[in-house]
Amino acid sequence: MTGIKKKPRIAVISPFLDRQHGTERCVVEQLQGLADDFEFHVYSARIEGLDLDKIVWHRIPSIAGPHAARYLWFFFANHIARWVDRNFRGATYDLVYSPGINCLDAQLIAVHIVFAEFRQRVGETLRFRRNPRSFWPRLLHRKVFYRLIISLERRIYKRRDLPLVAVSNKVRDDLRRFYGREQNLFVVYNGIDAKKFSPAVRQSLRANARDTLGYSSSDFVMLLIGNDWNKKGLPCLLEAAGRLQQPRLKILVAGSDDRSPFQSLLEQLSLASSVQFVSPRPDTEFFYAAADAYTGPSMEDAFGIPPLEAMACALPVIVSRQSGISELVTHGEDGYIVENPQRPEELVTLIAKLYENTELGQRLGRKAAETALRYTWDRNVRELRGILLQTLAKTNLVEASSLQQDA
Repeated sequence: MTGIKKKPRIAVISPFLDRQHGTERCVVEQLQGLADDFEFHVYSARIEGLDLDKIVWHRIPSIAGPHAARYLWFFFANHIARWVDRNFRGATYDLVYSPGINCLDAQLIAVHIVFAEFRQRVGETLRFRRNPRSFWPRLLHRKVFYRLIISLERRIYKRRDLPLVAVSNKVRDDLRRFYGREQNLFVVYNGIDAKKFSPAVRQSLRANARDTLGYSSSDFVMLLIGNDWNKKGLPCLLEAAGRLQQPRLKILVAGSDDRSPFQSLLEQLSLASSVQFVSPRPDTEFFYAAADAYTGPSMEDAFGIPPLEAMACALPVIVSRQSGISELVTHGEDGYIVENPQRPEELVTLIAKLYENTELGQRLGRKAAETALRYTWDRNVRELRGILLQTLAKTNLVEASSLQQDA
């Protein structure tokens, strides 16, 4: 039929998609929000939390084994699957989009971390002498994986013709510094679901969340969410809490990382009874409801969705200058920024301010909620849509006039 425009067909390459991990959560929100404008074909081993009526899922078989082996398998397997689809099923795509380095032929990549920067930033924590022997196998695996990814970054990110979408100015600057990228760079901040994360939702869940986790009304609970706890700054947070030695001060850590490397530090700082490790859960608003502040002194973080969600819930936040989320925080107005997350002295001072002054925390939290409302997933989706159309237009696959429609 004439007059009906065919949707651009986009292949999306991601090992898995769900709403529990930062990068994958971002892609789920984008696909959900853009499904009416584009025909998405997702090559992935696992998909959760995404309406499969709106996308076409090309399931990639998964294998068991360490992360590096599973990554390499997916890297080659998705190429083979697409080759089969192209040569035997007639499947062609107008664009190949990848969150991170998941293939060699991506025409647009969303960069959620620059591993060359990350490896440089956390290098000291990767030394064998700084970790218990029980952790050495996992440490060796991480070293191998980081070397593999960095070698791929050098090959792919240096391509001047390849558009890259950074999740923060920090990531954009990392790409410039390590790979000389000056052109074809975009910045699109991650977002929040304003209906799910709000002061009202937090308040409605607070009593049950505190009771479930065993906190009294007088406890002051600092929250940290995420994995790779060395990277997230947990050692610095523990050191700061150890120096304060306040009996009402509690730390809640939500994630699936290995806690064994931190046991000796907890005992040394007499914090064993003050720190609670819990597994992730899909309703993360439960954790924000239980907390009194979010404290994330990350050694390196491309963006950091949990601090932004905490802000949306009107929690006062302490974030690191090494985290992209710090670009959205005004120090002393809607949160605090730690300049050096490897030195706990500064963090001690900031935690003490919030611990000792409830009114200060409430004021920062109110301003934080106002700031967070400017960074929703609707905004993220709208900005990515414009970049997708612009990238497609460069190859004459979309009429230039369509760029003006809701871009």
